[in-house]
Amino acid sequence: MNKEHHETQYRIEPLGDKHDRAAFSCGVEALDRYLQRQASQDVSRRVAAAFVITADGTTIAGFYTLSAHLVNLTDLPESVAKRLPRYLNVPATLLGRLAVSENFRGQGIGELLLLDALKRALGNTREVASAVVVVDAKDERARGFYSDHDFIPLPTQPNRLFYPMKTIEKLFLRKPEGTKRDHAL
Repeated sequence: MNKEHHETQYRIEPLGDKHDRAAFSCGVEALDRYLQRQASQDVSRRVAAAFVITADGTTIAGFYTLSAHLVNLTDLPESVAKRLPRYLNVPATLLGRLAVSENFRGQGIGELLLLDALKRALGNTREVASAVVVVDAKDERARGFYSDHDFIPLPTQPNRLFYPMKTIEKLFLRKPEGTKRDHAL
């Protein structure tokens, strides 16, 4: 990684008209097409919240979407389900899409987006409850990415993975030895 990219200051913000969606390419046609043609409509219809990471306020280095979701309690591993109320379905947050531009690969953008999505999902639980964050891995590469970040596959659906909100809470409230608690990414 060259020094110029390493020192770039990125910010994550809601998708807006100022962002150049047409120039985005992650190499997966369905994700490119979604961002270019569908994401703004989903935002305006309130079926997904889309967030982009950008250094200059225009160029999209990556994006993700969040939506409210439900998970059938019986789909969760017993070790997790036993700690939840015995409802048929439990509230969840769906991390629907996450993609990094081919031009920005290898810079940790995917991990930054994932951490922001988890932190945002946790923050939203103060107003809209969610027991887990759920993601559907589209392929082995995506499944590996989420597994590497401690997502747990559902026993009956190995490409659907989840991360318990209690674990996310611990992730962001963890206090490194000898430092004050910091909630920033």
